[in-house]
Amino acid sequence: MPVITEIEDLRRLHRRRVPRMFYDYVDVGAWTGSTYRANRADFERILLRQRVARNIEARNLATTMLGQPVSMPLALAPVGLLGMQHPDGEIHAARAAQAAGVPFTLSTMSMCSLEDVAQATGAPFWFQLYTLRDEAFLEDILERARRAGVTALVLTLDLTIQGQRHKDLKNRMTAPPRLTLPNLIDIALHPRWALGMLGTRRRSFGNIVGHARGVESLGDLMDWTARQFDQRLDWARVEQIIRKWGGPVILKGINDPEDARRARDTGCDAILVSNHGGRQLDGAPSTIRALPAIRRAVGPDFPLYLDSGIQSGQEALKAIALGANAVFVGRAFTYGLGAMGQKGVAAALAILRREMDITMALCGVNDIKDFGPGCLWPDDRGNAA
Repeated sequence: MPVITEIEDLRRLHRRRVPRMFYDYVDVGAWTGSTYRANRADFERILLRQRVARNIEARNLATTMLGQPVSMPLALAPVGLLGMQHPDGEIHAARAAQAAGVPFTLSTMSMCSLEDVAQATGAPFWFQLYTLRDEAFLEDILERARRAGVTALVLTLDLTIQGQRHKDLKNRMTAPPRLTLPNLIDIALHPRWALGMLGTRRRSFGNIVGHARGVESLGDLMDWTARQFDQRLDWARVEQIIRKWGGPVILKGINDPEDARRARDTGCDAILVSNHGGRQLDGAPSTIRALPAIRRAVGPDFPLYLDSGIQSGQEALKAIALGANAVFVGRAFTYGLGAMGQKGVAAALAILRREMDITMALCGVNDIKDFGPGCLWPDDRGNAA
């Protein structure tokens, strides 16, 4: 077993242990990948301010998200097909998040269902919802989420039409994979993954199959999914879904100040600044570049979270310094899941926590609530916008 010191170590191990189509599904951007790359590169341009001769013995990363105590300002983002990265992947990720004291967000497009995760963890979690045309399915899945103990809805706004991801098309990616000759060869080269998949019954979209009308097979599912993303979505529909849910809502997919102001006015409880990890509109700005202007647009007190590009504790702190209250991570924990299952997710969270703690100390700060623009080099305080 290699020594794991950073998220990149988990990524390399993930790539070796998971069939290519499912690794590529995670590690891909839309079209040329320019926004995917900018999400990382723009973090590198922001410099931290090192401070010395300060008493940093008693440090604290604990805070709250939507009023919920968390051990650090971080949540696991919704990632589809986690159960194809590792058998029963959503359950393993949720258990790791629970042990680490951070929120886990289940994707609509998960292999494990709401009920599976609720039964396996016995703990509250968050649920991500796409805006779908099937009103009966929407009503049903919201009720199922309530029964499962979901405490917050993460409503995704930036996937009413899917951006083109070249690798997914070239790999002819499906879940479960079609048993073509190239796929059979790839699966045979990953025997640990294959044996694990043979040992689970959760190999299709658990929140959809058997719940959506007429969806009983892979063919039904692909057809239903293609028709369901609702291109008619507008702010009135967003407000309607918020009312239907009746509990805390985070609006995900905001990357523009005008949209942020409108989102705040819907009555949502928080905004997640996100460009879907660079998987939707290629050529859009990175989220860290957009963040300062969005913070100014919604005011200093409105809860604001950020995802896309965060693969280190330092990047998480840079986002917090520029106005985020907390961050979501997706690829970072998914690499861990594909590499080592629940232990890998736990390792990813431990790495991010350690990097945040040490970086905060070297910046001369004891409490996460005090990590602000003054912790960045003067030229970088809000100039990412």
